[in-house]
Amino acid sequence: MKPAPFRIERPRTVAEAVALLASAGDGAKVMAGGQSLGPMLNLRLASPALVVDVSGIAELKTASDDEGHVTYGALVTHADVEDGRVPDVGTHILRRVAGGIAYRAVRNRGTMGGSLSHADPAADWVNALSVLAAEVEVAGPSGRRCLPLADFLTGALSTALGAGEILVAIRVPKVPAAARFGYVKHCRKVGEFAHAIGAVLADPAAGTVRAVMGAIDAPPLVMADARPLFGGAIDTAFANRFDAGVADAALRAAGIADAVDRHIHVEVLSRAALQASALFTDGRSAA
Repeated sequence: MKPAPFRIERPRTVAEAVALLASAGDGAKVMAGGQSLGPMLNLRLASPALVVDVSGIAELKTASDDEGHVTYGALVTHADVEDGRVPDVGTHILRRVAGGIAYRAVRNRGTMGGSLSHADPAADWVNALSVLAAEVEVAGPSGRRCLPLADFLTGALSTALGAGEILVAIRVPKVPAAARFGYVKHCRKVGEFAHAIGAVLADPAAGTVRAVMGAIDAPPLVMADARPLFGGAIDTAFANRFDAGVADAALRAAGIADAVDRHIHVEVLSRAALQASALFTDGRSAA
């Protein structure tokens, strides 16, 4: 199929993009890398009167290594992260996530901001950046505002973006050197959408741990204090105390009724915990 007719505009600044979106209202869609919107247009799952192509906005392609966090422009591509053209928040953390997204052709075009704005529950950035406690910056007719990613993701394929607003940046806290990161997804084959995603960020030095279960047809299930998953204490052997019952109960509370689905999500999360606890000396996680 081919898309329904639409008008396309290519602004060069964020202000121009916001003005175009505000003038068109619900009849406009933003396109960054086009890896999500393109197929939707071709299948006529989306039929906007106006497509605002923001790929020419230079401001959105930058990344900065700031005190305590790294700021990524919305147009930073998966390949930019994978290839190390932008800073990572820790040793081989986001690079590993980026390298597992779809296929290289998609990673060359797809963007961090576009992925978050599409808000697919099975998307890697949606889940990985949730466990890392990222926040986003949004620009709109009333100016700019920042909000935690957990507040930005309001549902499956749904965000807190208002009329005329676009996501312009993602701020990700740097990961302490002592922290351990695990990220595992279950797919039928490489490159396909995940059926379950598990992510763990544990810091034995601080005694803290965050965990995420994703690809659940809703925003990621974030356990900001996941110590109950590991017997209440975080040390270097925390993964050995993984309590599947606690994870299963969290999924039940989130409305996941199917026992088989819950089992898969619990198993994937347990593997993420084991991966996080098996860091090599160079900082890479065991597969």
